[in-house]
Amino acid sequence: MIAQQILNGLITGSVYALFALGFTLVFSVNRVLNLAHGAVFMSAALLSYYLVMIGTPFVIAAAVATVVAGGISMVVEFVALRRLRRFSPHVMEFAALVTTLGADIVLVSLAHKLTAAQTVRFPFGTFPNQFFFLFGLRISLLQIIIVLSVACMLSFLVFYLYRTSAGLRLRAVASSDRASLLLGINPNAVYAQTFFISGIMAGIAGVLIALSFNSINAHMGESYMLKTFVIIVLGGLGSVPGCVLAALFFGVAQTLCVAYLPPGSADIILYALLFGMLLVRPAGLMGNAANISVVGRNA
Repeated sequence: MIAQQILNGLITGSVYALFALGFTLVFSVNRVLNLAHGAVFMSAALLSYYLVMIGTPFVIAAAVATVVAGGISMVVEFVALRRLRRFSPHVMEFAALVTTLGADIVLVSLAHKLTAAQTVRFPFGTFPNQFFFLFGLRISLLQIIIVLSVACMLSFLVFYLYRTSAGLRLRAVASSDRASLLLGINPNAVYAQTFFISGIMAGIAGVLIALSFNSINAHMGESYMLKTFVIIVLGGLGSVPGCVLAALFFGVAQTLCVAYLPPGSADIILYALLFGMLLVRPAGLMGNAANISVVGRNA
């Protein structure tokens, strides 16, 4: 039933949106591509698994893993990026790709050692396997939790960005870190804050994906990073609304392709759409070629 597949795609797309928004938020404020984002995503999933295995209730394990993911993201910012800000933007942008890639390799290698290069899974019964029917569509309790979690996090992000003084400082730094210094704002504190929120979002996405597919391995973040690049290019690099719309579209399109087309055709079609979008509208659906920092421009 196509309606069921669309529902499944929207739920999958909502998790993609959560993961991609953390990546987009960092780019909007820091002007760098954080290639360690996928490793933070994986770290949260793996930590939640180990906490569950030692007897920690899943809700507590998920909360702890998410907060730790935020902390790991802050460490990445401090170790891999903070010292680079003394250089010119062009030098920093390239150097940040190298340093964040290095951070990603370190985290993945550590996870590789911990898991002995094996895929690990949550024990049976970690989360209730319940289903409900609404308007003829089947939806699981886990899918409901996913939608509620993503909705709450997106609502928090919008409130934080546009209704709090901390969000105002963040948008000021996104517009101009030098001008924000004249206003008494500490850009380094804002950068750390941004990475913490980004890590939280990656952590939530990691735990939800791990629970949905019950499959956790050291390289699980890599495929989602590829999907994220497609999403943020389709939506417009730096555009928060574009990122959400593109993620939902990507989730639905991927689900429909997998359900109704021959195996392996989904990636071909989705990346062909990406290629077509870049030819027609290089800035993406809601991007602006002149200024891609939407977070800052909406101040």
